[in-house]
Amino acid sequence: MIIPSIDLQGGAAVQLIGGKDLEIHAGDPRPIARRFAVAGEVAVIDLDRALGKGDNSAVIDELLALGRCRVGGGIRDLPTALSWLDKGAARIIIGTAARPELLSKLPRQRLIAALDAFEGEVVDQGWQRRTGRGILERMHELAPYVGGFLVTFVEHEGRMQGTDMARIREIVRAAGSARVTFAGGITTAEEIAEIDRLGADAQVGMALYSGKLELADALVAPMKSDRADGLWPTVVTDELGRALGLVYSNLASVREAVKTRRGVYWSRSRDALWVKGEQSGALQELIAIGLDCDRDALRFTVRQSGAGFCHENTWTCWGEDRGLGALARRLCDRADIAPEGSYTRRVLEDPKLLRAKLIEEARELGAARGTDQVVWEAADVFYFTLVAMARAGVPLADVEAELDRRALKVVRRKGDAKPEDAVADGEGEA
Repeated sequence: MIIPSIDLQGGAAVQLIGGKDLEIHAGDPRPIARRFAVAGEVAVIDLDRALGKGDNSAVIDELLALGRCRVGGGIRDLPTALSWLDKGAARIIIGTAARPELLSKLPRQRLIAALDAFEGEVVDQGWQRRTGRGILERMHELAPYVGGFLVTFVEHEGRMQGTDMARIREIVRAAGSARVTFAGGITTAEEIAEIDRLGADAQVGMALYSGKLELADALVAPMKSDRADGLWPTVVTDELGRALGLVYSNLASVREAVKTRRGVYWSRSRDALWVKGEQSGALQELIAIGLDCDRDALRFTVRQSGAGFCHENTWTCWGEDRGLGALARRLCDRADIAPEGSYTRRVLEDPKLLRAKLIEEARELGAARGTDQVVWEAADVFYFTLVAMARAGVPLADVEAELDRRALKVVRRKGDAKPEDAVADGEGEA
């Protein structure tokens, strides 16, 4: 898989040759992060902090809100590491400070040890100091403490002259169960595909920024097909993960989808590109493209508009959706079209009533006993919560994303109730 890279210097996205010479000044990293997010995780590296020349923390905070990021560059102590994990970094990358005494205090699966090597020798402090240690030696020392490694071939970095595939094979074998990401000189889709076949990922910067490698080509480089027409079955899901339907893709359709950020597929009947909703108005905004474990099927995550995905005007090709997602959409529709006199219209237009009902139903849920009563009261709480969200124009997917971010926190709050909200002993008990 590809891991697009954003290297930050002075608040801007840059690309350096060999970690020293500026080759590309790409400017504002935010639109770059939005573009790269379709591929999944993005590596965000603070070059200034790595070199002790300032930091780009404020910019990285904003990038974390735009997609899944693995953050690196100058993380050398426990408070800094915990801060990035708590802010929602999917993983953190630790280089110079990657020592057991620090790593052992952090969640292993969210740690990547950066091993930057010049001609096989590990270098640190922003690639400025030789350590006299080899890559495999350092991997053996750190493997018990980290879930992955980022290995950068410094002599190839930014030069777009290809990478050392023989050395990559050796390193992947030595890594065991740890997932290795390689950087430095990776330029072609074929290299990305080969690295993926070896069980590793490719972190790519210069080739993407220069236009030599298209993001779509890099994204689907590992894909294969057992079909005579070479198409890839593509499962389309909404933002909540509900399957909307099954379609087909190829390189041409994925290129167009990534370029336009629309749901674009390949029509088998017309043997041509098919932009979903172009005629019906049920357009899709492309959020992300994922590859399955066998690399023979895709998943498109989309923001669906209109009546739904199916040509029969249902949300899915298996009929109407159910559950919280369906209720949230109905309530959002009713924010505009709820009939006069309906209860939904009343609570949408009366914030005092809505507030009172939220407090009342939450209290009743807290006092509920027995399965049936808890189900009944929880349904009430969900309904009024979704009404409050519809009134504020907040999609359910945004709340789910916030919960996902909170799940990444390492430092936990005690979580006591506020004094004014604390329930007296025995209150509400049967």
